[in-house]
Amino acid sequence: MKKYIYLCAAILLAACSEKKENTESGDALPADTTQVSAKETADSDSVSKETVDAVTSATNVANSPTFNGIMMVTPQKKVTLSLTMGGKIHSLAVMPGQYISKGQTVASIDNPEFIELQQAFLEASAQTEYLAQEYQRQTTLGDHDAASKKKVQQSKAEYLSMKSRLAAATARLKTLGINIATIRENGIMTYLPVKAPFSGYVTNIDVNVGKYLETGQPICDIINKSNPLLQLTVYEKDLPLMRVGRKVLFRVNGLGKTSFEAVIASIDQSIDEKDYSIKVYAQVKSERSEFRPGMYVRAKLVDEK
Repeated sequence: MKKYIYLCAAILLAACSEKKENTESGDALPADTTQVSAKETADSDSVSKETVDAVTSATNVANSPTFNGIMMVTPQKKVTLSLTMGGKIHSLAVMPGQYISKGQTVASIDNPEFIELQQAFLEASAQTEYLAQEYQRQTTLGDHDAASKKKVQQSKAEYLSMKSRLAAATARLKTLGINIATIRENGIMTYLPVKAPFSGYVTNIDVNVGKYLETGQPICDIINKSNPLLQLTVYEKDLPLMRVGRKVLFRVNGLGKTSFEAVIASIDQSIDEKDYSIKVYAQVKSERSEFRPGMYVRAKLVDEK
């Protein structure tokens, strides 16, 4: 009987001991897992913070923000062809986007006043030549008392009056772009030619054959794309980074990830009242035939060493 009691007690004791060991082992595992997870989270937060700080720090140290802008040409390389004498469009010799050379005829204008102006010029030219000789003759006669002073003065007045009319007609023809030597040699021109003042591409044509244009109305624009500029929008906080001669790299929409070089040429002195931005102009150094005024660009300052 005693042996049976001792055996039961031993079995119970062994069972309690095993349960305690299992309990202690189970408690330790979650504690360790929690500790590891907390450490990993802390390390992860630390890495994330360092990454953000590193990026921010790099941006601040490099001083290389990006700027939006457009491509443009200088005002000297864009001309609006407008009429100094109104008239009906007799013919158009160009198409939008066409390249034309300096002196090439863009359009011809039909206006009877142009014919009358040429007639007045030719008549004044002939009369001036005759009156100049007559005035010289009367002056010679007056020196020998063969002509009265009144006759000499009258001849002089007629000559100077006609000379003034010739000068006025000549000036008007020159403002129309007409070579007066051509009229003297070839006679009266029927239509007024409108010619390109320099070589470039035709754009903004808003006329057609037969349309009547008043004086000052435009026919088209001509753009010379050589040596384009970037017009960049810069805000006040970045203005200290800007100086004439500093290099920038820029990309153009539609031309992939290729970067091109430009150099800051001028900085506007007025601030836009709407968004407090400033216009900075950079001269493009890497020209491409694909470049066109109005293209959107993103530019970045080149770090100075």
